[in-house]
Amino acid sequence: MKILYGLPSEGMGHATRSKVLIAHLLKQHDVQVVTSDRAFTFLSQHFPGRVHQIDGFHLAYQNAVVSIGKTILMTLKNAPKNLVRNYEKYSGFVKDFNPDLVISDFESFTHLYAKLHRKPLISIDNMQVIHRSQLDITIPAEEKSNYLLAKQIIKAKVSGADHYLITTFFHPPLRKKNTSYIEPILREEIIQAKTSEKNHILVYQTSTSQSDLITQLHALPHEEFIVYGMNKDETHQNVILKKFSEQGFISDFASCKAVIANGGFSFISEAVYLQKPILSVPIQNQFEQFVNASYIQKLGYGRHFNSFTSDAIKAFLYDLKFFKTQLKKYQQKGNVKTYKAIDDLLDAIIN
Repeated sequence: MKILYGLPSEGMGHATRSKVLIAHLLKQHDVQVVTSDRAFTFLSQHFPGRVHQIDGFHLAYQNAVVSIGKTILMTLKNAPKNLVRNYEKYSGFVKDFNPDLVISDFESFTHLYAKLHRKPLISIDNMQVIHRSQLDITIPAEEKSNYLLAKQIIKAKVSGADHYLITTFFHPPLRKKNTSYIEPILREEIIQAKTSEKNHILVYQTSTSQSDLITQLHALPHEEFIVYGMNKDETHQNVILKKFSEQGFISDFASCKAVIANGGFSFISEAVYLQKPILSVPIQNQFEQFVNASYIQKLGYGRHFNSFTSDAIKAFLYDLKFFKTQLKKYQQKGNVKTYKAIDDLLDAIIN
């Protein structure tokens, strides 16, 4: 079967899980991929000749907060030229490839292609839980506008798919047909990681604008923190900054006693799989991160805080034993169930 696979570049979580799924699909199918920016660079290294660059959607940030106004203006400004460039891509390799089926990981070009050419379309992402389920968490007043905006964007992004597979570690009631849950798609390096519990806490800091990070961590001098995301190799008392390397990061991840991060789905789902308690501080105005963090707290896997402070870390660490007990209830055997669900769905749609 020939499959056209699309993913966005916004956040590397889409790229890392897509790498896993594309490698699985290539065992039985011919796959061509469209994406942009960092995801294009990353996937091209692993699948040379199969990855094609298009112009994608981007979020605009201001002081580590998603700027909704700037994002809308940037999208409106770039949309016409992006449409022309992406159409040129279609006129080339996509037209010649003529896929039998399209998979979209929250990506618009492949969605539009499938609708225009009446190709079977499968959505695989974690975002659709916001639109296609009945969230059973408390949504505070200050998040209501973000919720409504996110819901409308997600509804329009990959509308009318033949089926929606939602990757998730939490399962609110579904409210839409042709929708099912699958387990998070995990990197093989995470599946193979040997877990242990040393004394350090892993801090995955994707935003370098947290200017008081080291100061806040210094307020807990009896704890050791290993921080990734600031692109430095430095030691500041009880805080060790490390430049990113996959092998080093996974080693520190698998051996930590807890993690501190924003609310990105891929990292949080890996932490759940490794059974590491999570302190999550979502990036403001990213409702998807708010949802992930809220379910971490609801399930007892960790705590959700709105800001990064030493007091929040102290409160989180106080309940580590409880979080570890709750995490032991989560069971996932690698990607076995996820692969089977995807393979069965592909067979059902084509046959």
